[in-house]
Amino acid sequence: MEEVWSQYPAAVEFIRSHTNLKPRVALILGSGLGVMGEEIVEATAIPYKQIPGFPTSTIVGHEGNLVLGTWKGCPVVAMQGRFHRYEGYSLKQVTFPVLVMHKLEAQILIVTNAAGGINRSFSAGDLMLITDHINLMGDNPLQGPNDESLGLRFPDMSQAYDPWLRSLAQEVASQQGLDLRQGIYAGVQGPTFETPAEIRMLRAMGADAVGMSTVPEVIVANYLGMRVLGLSCITNMAAGILPQPLSHEEVLETSSRVMPVFIKLISGILAKVQELL
Repeated sequence: MEEVWSQYPAAVEFIRSHTNLKPRVALILGSGLGVMGEEIVEATAIPYKQIPGFPTSTIVGHEGNLVLGTWKGCPVVAMQGRFHRYEGYSLKQVTFPVLVMHKLEAQILIVTNAAGGINRSFSAGDLMLITDHINLMGDNPLQGPNDESLGLRFPDMSQAYDPWLRSLAQEVASQQGLDLRQGIYAGVQGPTFETPAEIRMLRAMGADAVGMSTVPEVIVANYLGMRVLGLSCITNMAAGILPQPLSHEEVLETSSRVMPVFIKLISGILAKVQELL
């Protein structure tokens, strides 16, 4: 086990010194989506830089706070911004917060991201329910010695995205009149956007959207026995689909525009989770 993971008891102790809340659901709020954290009431916000073992966010659109409180009555812990392999962090560092949130007693992980649309039927601003993923990062956060007290050496990934949570999300979207897309997410290392040739390859492999996150966190959540729901905001169409260059500014602009719809969907899901669990 890489040294950073051994720091989780200190991180948990530090966070518990700031709040007595025991979260049921953990949320990872991706690029431009951190404003969702403002939906959390009676909130305690702790900067990442204060938490033992936590990296710091270096990307615009990632606020860099761990927020604990309630959302629609559901006790939650939310990451306002995540970490990425391309920032120079190991995947153990990238996924360390998932381990910490699990040890804070969260049993469900809702992971969000901004993604490029590969499926030609998608449009910028669509929301996509992740049904499965393809790991193209050339790495895995579980490499190295295994701590059997945390999880199995060879965890099953055949239902990485929990069927019950996916069904619940579809039910909420239908009630809200939202056309919630479904698809497979391809996780790549970044930080460059993909070339048109790479997008054609990903489409041939069956991917509907592509991004530079999510896969490592989902692997670790499954390893720890958490139930996972994944949601992508399609912030742009991938390279070669539209005759225009890609930019991070476009990602943030689309995330901001779609925010009310995304917040309504997450709120509905959390209300259902609180009601049913």
